[in-house]
Amino acid sequence: MTARRPSGTSVAVALLALVFALFFLLPFAGLVWRAVDDPRAREALGDPAVGTALRLSLLTTAGSVTLSVLFGTPVAYLLARRRLPGGAVLDAFLDLPIVLPPTVAGVALLTAFGRRGLLGEPVEAWTGFALPFTTLAVVVAQTFVAAPLYVRAARAGFEGVDPGLEAVARTLGATRAQVFRRITVPLARGPLLAGLVLCWARALGELGATLIFAGSLPGRTQTLPLAVIAAFEGGPLGLPGAVALSLVLLAVALALLVGLRAVAKRGLA
Repeated sequence: MTARRPSGTSVAVALLALVFALFFLLPFAGLVWRAVDDPRAREALGDPAVGTALRLSLLTTAGSVTLSVLFGTPVAYLLARRRLPGGAVLDAFLDLPIVLPPTVAGVALLTAFGRRGLLGEPVEAWTGFALPFTTLAVVVAQTFVAAPLYVRAARAGFEGVDPGLEAVARTLGATRAQVFRRITVPLARGPLLAGLVLCWARALGELGATLIFAGSLPGRTQTLPLAVIAAFEGGPLGLPGAVALSLVLLAVALALLVGLRAVAKRGLA
């Protein structure tokens, strides 16, 4: 029995797939190669500024993901289960931070929560607290651009849960809170965890909105992406530092994605 030769179409598909894969892999390979090949980049990995930016990124993204889950979960559930007045408008506004350039999101945050913003000005007048250019401002900016990704995934998960199961549980005496905690969330846990992964990854890579709304103050608002920009633009760490910081960001993002996706996969099982 003779082996079948691959058709011309199969070869073409394989070549296209290979080119596409190399297009995404080569930049990362180049980053790793540069970090290994350049001793200055290896030295920059031990710079205290790298550790400071890493800790700030982990702290702020943990805060933004927590806020996204805390406030986004009820919104996603209501959008999935209720016909809200103006629900379509709310739905559209939730998608806006996903499609808007991050710089526009940063300007929008300033007009709302800045020292002369719609809410920021009266809050500062009453309390003396100004939100912009603080660590909390980083969390707010990350939440603004990342939370919609969680809400999208959570809503899809809740829509996939049969309302009849919730109704049966209610007839058996369970409260709404018990039904949500014991029936709805466990059945939607896969999409919920997947949304958490997307939210965390987006928050970790956030740059434009954070830069405009919170600035790039080392030790205070300068997360890993902002530290890369500062180094690349002639900061103390220079280009080798930008390479080192990029490598750290790549490693953290990869670890988070792999770890959280493993948890999400177990949730789907």
